[in-house]
Amino acid sequence: MIDTPTITKSKEQLMAMVHVTVPRKDIQKVMGPGIEEVKAVIAAQGVKTDGPWFTHHLRMDPAVFDFEICVPVKSPVSAKGRVKPGTLPARKVARTVFHGDYSGLGEAWGEFGKWIRAQGLEPADDLWEVYTVDPSTSPDPANWRTELNKPLRD
Repeated sequence: MIDTPTITKSKEQLMAMVHVTVPRKDIQKVMGPGIEEVKAVIAAQGVKTDGPWFTHHLRMDPAVFDFEICVPVKSPVSAKGRVKPGTLPARKVARTVFHGDYSGLGEAWGEFGKWIRAQGLEPADDLWEVYTVDPSTSPDPANWRTELNKPLRD
């Protein structure tokens, strides 16, 4: 289930991130270790976080996930190992919130995409998901909330 989508302008966001390109079937193998790696570097450098973690998907390919595992930060991190500093630019986006287990994300994105097309909007190639309530904050998947963001072309 998704909330009623809105059009908004995202703010520019500093981030610490790990870039990963993996077969779709391997996403669960890399997500946990990737976020822990980013969080460890942030903690070691004493950098303050600036919101919940997110993934920034750079291109949509049914077989491959090419994405960044990101934590928003209040000040830049120094590169260490695979962790790099980055910035998610401010953009015009369509936004909604998905409620539930991650297995429903594909269907949620499909419903969201239909809404975007029905509005006559032209989406950009990338997208990002913000994990506002996730397994680390609630063990019950019914409580999980994932903010879906689809940048729009002007």
